[in-house]
Amino acid sequence: MISADLQVSRLFRLQQALKDHHADGLVVPRVDCYQGEYVALCDERLAWLTGFNGSAGMAIVLTNRACLFVDGRYTLQANQQVLTDRVDVRSRTSSSIRDWLMECIEPGSTLLYDPWLHTHQQFKELQNIVSDLGCNLKACVINPIDTVWDDRPTPPLSLVRTHPIEWSGEESQSKRQKISYILNKVKADALVLTSPESIAWLLNLRGQDVPHTPISHAFVIVKSDTNVEVFINMKKVTTEVVEYCGYNVEWFPQESFMDILQQLSEKRVLVDPYQVPQKVVNILQASGAKIIFEDDPCILLRSVKNTTELRGAHAAHKRDAVALVNFFAWLLKSIETQEVTELEASLHLKAERQKQPLFQDLSFVTISSVGSNGAIIHYHPTRESDRILTKDNLYLVDSGGQYLDGTTDVTRTLAIGQPTEEQKDRYTRVLKGHIALATTIFPVGTNGQQLDVLARQYLWQVGLDYEHGTGHGVGSYLSVHEGPHRISKYASFTPLQPGMIVSNEPGYYKPGEYGIRIENLVTVVKLPFIGEHPMLGFENLTLVPFDKKLIDVSMLSKTEREWIDTYHHKVWEALSPLVGSETIDWLKVATEPLG
Repeated sequence: MISADLQVSRLFRLQQALKDHHADGLVVPRVDCYQGEYVALCDERLAWLTGFNGSAGMAIVLTNRACLFVDGRYTLQANQQVLTDRVDVRSRTSSSIRDWLMECIEPGSTLLYDPWLHTHQQFKELQNIVSDLGCNLKACVINPIDTVWDDRPTPPLSLVRTHPIEWSGEESQSKRQKISYILNKVKADALVLTSPESIAWLLNLRGQDVPHTPISHAFVIVKSDTNVEVFINMKKVTTEVVEYCGYNVEWFPQESFMDILQQLSEKRVLVDPYQVPQKVVNILQASGAKIIFEDDPCILLRSVKNTTELRGAHAAHKRDAVALVNFFAWLLKSIETQEVTELEASLHLKAERQKQPLFQDLSFVTISSVGSNGAIIHYHPTRESDRILTKDNLYLVDSGGQYLDGTTDVTRTLAIGQPTEEQKDRYTRVLKGHIALATTIFPVGTNGQQLDVLARQYLWQVGLDYEHGTGHGVGSYLSVHEGPHRISKYASFTPLQPGMIVSNEPGYYKPGEYGIRIENLVTVVKLPFIGEHPMLGFENLTLVPFDKKLIDVSMLSKTEREWIDTYHHKVWEALSPLVGSETIDWLKVATEPLG
């Protein structure tokens, strides 16, 4: 956590730099030029400046004021981490950004932005706001933060690794042919990719340039004839990787990317306005290229897992479940005789995962939270915040693993000691919503927004809700959060399709007291044809018991009780042959019928 003095010093130095640039402000998003959720240390500009280290946020720094905009997941966290007498904290919406600027900026002012750190769509939205206020939005050549960040870390330099067909299930050439078909359909000569996840999927490559997501930083131009140009730090690329990718994949130093973009003059180039930085758009427009703004075609293709990827997901979740039940059995036994902290618990869970075959890394920083820390939706323990798992508290652990054959993400809430009646009520409502979503059937063409209410209905009945989505897509040994599909009360236009993996994670959070979340990963599956329409449903991947101590059985219907018992029986059948004597007794009790 950054000290108050350091926050004050860094903010002051940046504000002085803005004056030197003859500018009145700077927009500071929490992204890198690849627009990924996880960024390298050298790109953590927002955290360096404000102390806020959440995965989403944006600051606007003026020469005399500053504001950090975050969504509902991070409101509590931001107020704890940021020096709020120097930096305002507000909800991140276009209206709130507009309102704050209207309060604080004078007409005619110049606001700087880094064109590498804003997608084309984000640039347009920001430009509209700034223009409406009678101000100017100007691209900076060098990010002012970089001029005052003296000890900025060096960029990552991990080796690129192959991801063979044993895990990917489809050769890169086959994937490129699908992209070629799409490009030819819209009469595009080339596709520009700046998303490392899309590049990793397309070329069947992985890396370690950021924590927890196995990607390498690079840019790619895909030609309509399936040839590919890769722009990367060549120190990352081995002869093995070059030979693996084949003759029609050319490799270039990353600094040559802009020069070759300029050579696409008069070409028709497909660009995803929600993915590609505005800098790329500026270069293409200046070169005279014809830009076709369409979604990155890799995103939808990689979201629908093939047979090999689905088989790997099931296998990875079974191994991951072994790690989790071993952890829970250890935890509940240990806290009876010794003190266990949030940080110690998360480290023990990581050690259990490391024992599993094909494990590579965590899929995100483990959320290990007890009591009031559980109400901070994306909390993770540090030495400063670490708390003991005391009796008569709720413990929420949200964690996942990266395995060569799949990516996992699971959340369970446990009662440490005796839960209150209120906690049991809230937990059971969350569980009922989880079951309602898990058991729904829906027609082909349904999107996640249409299903979201199923998970919230029992909380809404008593005036409660949660400030995060109900479900996010998950990659195959890639990002734990991937689109284009999701389950959310906000707009989601991509229909759910067989082969997609998505989370089912309703929750409830009482600030200052506790948090509850229940998360399984599920796959979308075809159902036998019934009635007049082809229907889809969900199949569980996760195999981890729910905490029966927190379930108020009287609130459950007969169907819900049967579903829980059936699920627990499946968990027992799958895991009991795989765990040792120190876990088997706990697992047996945890999966016994509700009665």
